Amino acid sequence: MKILIIGGGNMGQSFAKSFVQNYITDASHFAVLEKDTNKFEALKKIGINHIYEQPDVRLAQADLVVLAVKPQSFSDLARQIKPYISNEQVFLSIMAGIDIATIQRALSVDKVIRAMPNIAAQIGEGMSVFTSSDEVTRIELVTVQNLLESTGKNLYVSNEDLIDAGTAVSGSGPAYVLYFMQAVMQAAVELGFSKKEAEMLTIQTFKGIVEYFQTTQDSCSGLIDKISSKGGTTEAAIKYLIDNRIDKKIKTAVQKAYTRAKELGALSTNR
Repeated sequence: MKILIIGGGNMGQSFAKSFVQNYITDASHFAVLEKDTNKFEALKKIGINHIYEQPDVRLAQADLVVLAVKPQSFSDLARQIKPYISNEQVFLSIMAGIDIATIQRALSVDKVIRAMPNIAAQIGEGMSVFTSSDEVTRIELVTVQNLLESTGKNLYVSNEDLIDAGTAVSGSGPAYVLYFMQAVMQAAVELGFSKKEAEMLTIQTFKGIVEYFQTTQDSCSGLIDKISSKGGTTEAAIKYLIDNRIDKKIKTAVQKAYTRAKELGALSTNR
């Protein structure tokens, strides 16, 4: 399969790195289109030998075109690449908010797969939610699913609205976890640990409980009850979080991300 990634930013590089490391395709059949020459060095370090700045006839040679640009840039990109693409190609979009119909209309193509990965794809531990247009064949869909599996786990959904929901949960989710970790690290430093010690304590705590959770049949609330003892330290902390409705604030934050994904799609449609 000949693959072209359009966009050499964080997610474009994540996919490129994963494809190269997992021998998804021969290096001679893999290219990246990126207008920012400052990103060329990072792409070359990954193992990408074919990098070019402007769209041209080489675009038509790709079996799969990965759209890895910011959603705000899509309208301009569509006008630039439209003369060089064909309806036989499959387009995999990892742009937030922009729905399949908008991509089909802007590019005059039928075969579109829409996915939302996250940053952990860089180490093969990502989470992607994906769906496709009806014109994508089963073989093409399975092929792309195998590509996504090289970046981590994936979940197919038939309802496209769940892609925006997935954006809010797993796409943006790593930032929520990091925000919480940062606060715990800062608290640890204030309690007397060095910055390095605080990082070690926090990182291992988060990593350990996630791995432990995966080995049990308990729910999150069930494990919280197991960790908490009557009148103990954990109970005091959890009571404070409950009394201050931190759970409601977290759910509202996720909803804000979902709403923004919808707004990004609307902005692209109206341009």
